[in-house]
Amino acid sequence: MNNIEWFREAKYGMMVHFGLYSMLAGEYRGRRTPYDYGEWIQSAFAIPNREMEQLAGAFNPVYFNAEEWVKLAKECGMTYFVVTSKHHEGFALFDSDCDAYNIKKATPFGRDLIAELAEACYKHGLKLGLYYSQELDWHHPHGGGYDKTTGCAGTAWYNNWDFPGADNKDYSICFNEKIKPQVKEIMTKYGDICLIWFDTPGVMTKAQSQELYDLVKQYQPDCLVNSRLGNGVYDYVSLGDNEIPAERPAEISKERAGDMQSMNDLFGFKYSPYNLYETAATLNDTWGFKYYDHNWKTPEQILANKQKLNGMGVNYLLNVGPDALGRIPSYSVDILRRVRELETQLLR
Repeated sequence: MNNIEWFREAKYGMMVHFGLYSMLAGEYRGRRTPYDYGEWIQSAFAIPNREMEQLAGAFNPVYFNAEEWVKLAKECGMTYFVVTSKHHEGFALFDSDCDAYNIKKATPFGRDLIAELAEACYKHGLKLGLYYSQELDWHHPHGGGYDKTTGCAGTAWYNNWDFPGADNKDYSICFNEKIKPQVKEIMTKYGDICLIWFDTPGVMTKAQSQELYDLVKQYQPDCLVNSRLGNGVYDYVSLGDNEIPAERPAEISKERAGDMQSMNDLFGFKYSPYNLYETAATLNDTWGFKYYDHNWKTPEQILANKQKLNGMGVNYLLNVGPDALGRIPSYSVDILRRVRELETQLLR
């Protein structure tokens, strides 16, 4: 079965947001981030890269256990596992030869987290997908996002505190120096990758989106590419964050898609070449760990969302945000296990 056929039946997956932002847990120097998303805290407080590098020097998630994470997903009925290989802060959870700002080379932890998760996924029969922030990179002086001031996270999209002046930026430098080499690394080092979950295309040109798509397909022809690569270059559509549509419209033709909405808009059904759709969603208000965010969705809400989405042929990719020690919060674990219990009861 190829990944297109598999994805149509996948229904339910786990997403994990984990990085240096997990250490801050939504708070910086006695102030809580004013925005929902804990993983955007560097931008929210304009934290200098030198401080983030110091955090990397202390990052040691000693309780991280790849088997525990993957087995939790499987026990809760999930069929695939997507983890942030690099988020907007630019810090990679894999061993990269093109940038030492990564978990293997810059931390006392000194292990390749993606490699361990890949091994656990293959062992326990889950498909592995990798999130990769291909345009935003706050650690690179030419990271993208400089076409925006604020957006869905309510704060600056590009690093204008370490590298001021949008006029001085050229994303193609970051694209060639870091993005393409790292995408090649994650496509060649960790076995079969079922999908790559790109995010926020921003300043990317269609040619750059196509180049990255072709790079993925060169090394993993069966790897699915999501719509947030941008510019209409993709295999499947990622709907908006936490989007639960009221209904699924009649199939959208490619010709009509441009009339209905921009191909880079996050929300709403867009044309999907293989008729594949997915919603990524949080259990509370944040993707990355925030210690004080207890606005949890109930198991009943989660199950209702899953049933509605799956009924429309949309996969449900549900996120957890481990803490700095590598522990998935107990509230998250309890909710996911209870969802599975409720679903099992309905199937009896």
